[in-house]
Amino acid sequence: MSPIEKHNRAGHLPLEKIHLGSVESHARALAKAVTWRIVGTADTFLWSWLITGDPKGAGAIAGLETLTKIGLFYLHERAWRLIRWSPNARLRSLLKAFSWRVVGSLDTFGLSFLVTGSLKHASAIAAAEVITKIALYYLHERAWRRIAWGRLEAPAETPA
Repeated sequence: MSPIEKHNRAGHLPLEKIHLGSVESHARALAKAVTWRIVGTADTFLWSWLITGDPKGAGAIAGLETLTKIGLFYLHERAWRLIRWSPNARLRSLLKAFSWRVVGSLDTFGLSFLVTGSLKHASAIAAAEVITKIALYYLHERAWRRIAWGRLEAPAETPA
């Protein structure tokens, strides 16, 4: 039995929905970046407001993140595109969530410090987001695995 048949028998996705060996277009990576930024900005704003008590400062942090994170997320997606390992695996989605969180937390910390001038607030905001953002990113990634738009067929391999 092939890996695709085993996957299908396990009841995960219908056979025609499995995209093993596919690659993503630039437009798809950009769309994922924008949809993630909507979710991520809301999370950042809420945590920043809860921690600092300052809705204007929270808005400034979230607004700056909109500018920095779309570009960073796009680059992250393009980097992961180069890794052809198991594009539909839940473990891949989890590893992407963790690697993105490292990049995202560093950015959040820097921007939070820039806006608040407080290492305490910047650290607390970045730390609070770690749990929520990993969970939200994982769910975002799994949702996008079900969307076929922007998925390209993998180039045929040439025999050696």
